[in-house]
Amino acid sequence: MQLDSMIEWVEASDLARTIITVPWAYPAISALHIIGIAVLFGSILAVDLHLLRVTNARLDGPPGGLVRTALMGFMIAASTGLLLASVRIGHYLENPAFLAKMAIIVLAGANAFLLRILSARGDAATFVGIPSGRVAATLSIFLWTSAIFFGRWIAFT
Repeated sequence: MQLDSMIEWVEASDLARTIITVPWAYPAISALHIIGIAVLFGSILAVDLHLLRVTNARLDGPPGGLVRTALMGFMIAASTGLLLASVRIGHYLENPAFLAKMAIIVLAGANAFLLRILSARGDAATFVGIPSGRVAATLSIFLWTSAIFFGRWIAFT
């Protein structure tokens, strides 16, 4: 299937049409998207600040609970984001802010994945206070903040 045909199919789908025609659907999905972002960013920020030793708060063992919460937030944000984008996917695929947001999310995910792989115990606690942990945490905060920035910018481009 050609990209143009796929775009037309997505935008004409029953789901996309329902989101457009039901008055409360788009705002409700948008609110859930923001909640997902808040859960994701809040959880990741707590882990990153711990890695930077900005806070002395003790994370009980590995920050796995926060990482799982962040993954839950990501799943909410990603699934609702797909629903929101489905109504005008052709427009979004030409929107520089949307494309930047997607690229930044991939980089942020790669940063988190790399930190996870490099950790000998499979958790971020190994990297608390060491240079590679601080770099990964700083990069994480920058990337996720940038993703939020470009996400908001989408509405204005």
